[in-house]
Amino acid sequence: MLRYLNGPQTLGTGPAFWASFVALCVAAVCYPLFADPYDVGNFAYFLLWIFMAMGLCVMWGYTGMMSFGQTFFFGIGGYSYGVLSILMGADYGLTIVALLLAIGFACAAAVIFGYFMIYGRVAGVFFGIMTLSMTLALAYFLGQTAGPEWAIGKARLNGFNGMQGMPPLTLPWFGGSIELLDTALYYFVISLLLVVYLAVRMFLNSPIGYVLVAIREDPDRVELLGYDIRLYQLIVFIVGGALAALSGVLYTAWGQFITPSSVGLPAAAMPIVWVAFSGRKDITATTLGTFVLLLAFQTITIYSQQWALILMGALLLATVLFAPDGFLLGIFRAVQNLFSRRPGDAPTAGMRSNEG
Repeated sequence: MLRYLNGPQTLGTGPAFWASFVALCVAAVCYPLFADPYDVGNFAYFLLWIFMAMGLCVMWGYTGMMSFGQTFFFGIGGYSYGVLSILMGADYGLTIVALLLAIGFACAAAVIFGYFMIYGRVAGVFFGIMTLSMTLALAYFLGQTAGPEWAIGKARLNGFNGMQGMPPLTLPWFGGSIELLDTALYYFVISLLLVVYLAVRMFLNSPIGYVLVAIREDPDRVELLGYDIRLYQLIVFIVGGALAALSGVLYTAWGQFITPSSVGLPAAAMPIVWVAFSGRKDITATTLGTFVLLLAFQTITIYSQQWALILMGALLLATVLFAPDGFLLGIFRAVQNLFSRRPGDAPTAGMRSNEG
């Protein structure tokens, strides 16, 4: 299985890449030793959104399914965790059970909605419209649940005010549970991110990954070769929904609240910007680019949230016009080509000077 870590579907296969990868992991682990716990908690906030972007990268970049539905599953995961954690409590590490159940509910929703859309041959721009409609419908529903009748046991949905009062994630340990807050949550998210990144990388370089890329390039030809492309698309849709739900659970556990605005239209558009700018056709570019954009967006939001949204829209427009494969992915490819060239190699056509 380790051979799938290096493959043609993902950039970065040589010693230099993996040395940089290890150095980045060491830096991430050591960061809390030199930073304020509040800043460490903020970094955990930036990192938890990356799971949702990774799911969209697999769907859109590798399989050609552009979806506005990531925040739909984000909301299902977050609200499910909120309800379950309030009902079950935090003792004995039951919040981890709530996390798993919340992701399971999102996967079930992905199976239902994905089956009707994918096996109904909804594709292209209409797939994006359908997923956007799902997201807006959920946001509208959650926004009108302010009355006392919208409660499950002790858990109230609270409409536009959002749910609150759910416990943070806890891990069972000898002598009592460990609350995952600030630095502890940061290390938990870092560990999850490392495991998920490597697992997704192996998934994309496996035989299934080759089929996904072939579906993106020419679905009709893949189907003529005997593959049930709808089954592969449904699997990818479920994977993308599960990763978005994981982001939703971690977000809810991080702030111990969640509101319908986390599901609405502005929120639904943000993963599209992250993945498009970073490079939707590479999981490494998406992972790093999403973190950089989130850090920049948060910095700008301190001064003006409106300007932050405007700049994100302008960034998406610039990406579509000048770097449709993504700015960060273009940089990665240029660096990879630079290091892969050997002395004496002829320059590429784009680098040759005019002779004559």
